[in-house]
Amino acid sequence: MGPTATSTETASYNAPMSAHRPEFTEQLRDAQHLNQSLLCVGLDPDPAKFPLHWRGDAQRIFDFCAAIVDATADQVLAFKPQIAYFAAHRAEDQLERLIAHIRQAAPRVPVILDAKRGDIGNTAEQYAAEAFVRYGADAVTLSPYMGFDSVEPYLRYLGKGAFLLCRTSNPGGDDFQTRHLADVEGQPKLFERIAELAAGDWNRNGQLGLVVGATYPAEVARVRELAPTLPLLIPGVGAQGGDAYATVQAGYRSTAGEVSGPIVVNCSRSVLYASSGSDFALAARAEAQATRLLLQAARG
Repeated sequence: MGPTATSTETASYNAPMSAHRPEFTEQLRDAQHLNQSLLCVGLDPDPAKFPLHWRGDAQRIFDFCAAIVDATADQVLAFKPQIAYFAAHRAEDQLERLIAHIRQAAPRVPVILDAKRGDIGNTAEQYAAEAFVRYGADAVTLSPYMGFDSVEPYLRYLGKGAFLLCRTSNPGGDDFQTRHLADVEGQPKLFERIAELAAGDWNRNGQLGLVVGATYPAEVARVRELAPTLPLLIPGVGAQGGDAYATVQAGYRSTAGEVSGPIVVNCSRSVLYASSGSDFALAARAEAQATRLLLQAARG
């Protein structure tokens, strides 16, 4: 693993990068324009679901994901590897190789490391180094529920992005995220307060985005209202049942003169496992292309 992210080390790490890769939000805008896409392909490799000739073989995680990347690189504005699917199979080295491969196959497509980290102090510094130094990701997903000091170490990596869990797509998100602060009607709900903080005092150097589930389009629209310029990472379209049209209508803004944050609509299983045969990569491309076109049509 790379060194702890002290201020001096962070500066030396980012100095050479700034000449090669723009800030994360600009990377998203560039990839959106390049590929005419709002689609993010989530890389959640489950060997039990691999094509029959690789079924159950965790040594093929890189091969499987690299084939998906090669097949869909011109259809997406981001790739999002989920770290647990690699770590569970002791495949972190394959994740490093995969991100390096994305850099070669799709150099203008940013990588979001889906890690959902949330800790403080030296531990948060180590997690930040893991995401940005070891793996070289362009952005990472974080849980903000320990407060700003659990987010700040990631913001030392200038030009990198951090998506805070805000209104997640799972039903259990209702347990906390839709509760009113102080349990008083009229007070903002917890997810609304997170959106306000991310769009305000927490957003040093413009590095933050928010995770908002496609299964709640009305709340996607509310988050967009509260955070009009922040990128939104929107999982839940596809296998989780989120409606692509409603999602784009809720989160995408193109009003003249309004600078709206990009939306990053993630699909994982519906693309990865579009076929269980040797044509899996071609099937993944076809599914990604269909989803990209659907999202583009919803943009109007």
